[in-house]
Amino acid sequence: MALFRSEEHVTRWLDGRPAGATTSLSTLSALAHAWWGDRLSPDWTPRSRDEGQAILDGLGLTGSHWTLPGG
Repeated sequence: MALFRSEEHVTRWLDGRPAGATTSLSTLSALAHAWWGDRLSPDWTPRSRDEGQAILDGLGLTGSHWTLPGG
């Protein structure tokens, strides 16, 4: 993972190479909270693949990069 200040910064860093998936820091933070926010709960159980995919989809993280295996 790499953090950049702007899309222009990403473009300069790539220097003509193809880009991978990009997302904003706020979306990344929302993903971390949704994915791990309940992890220390005594009632925590691992989520299913479909539940995990629903988190990604709900945050607008779609496309082949964000598709979990087995779907």
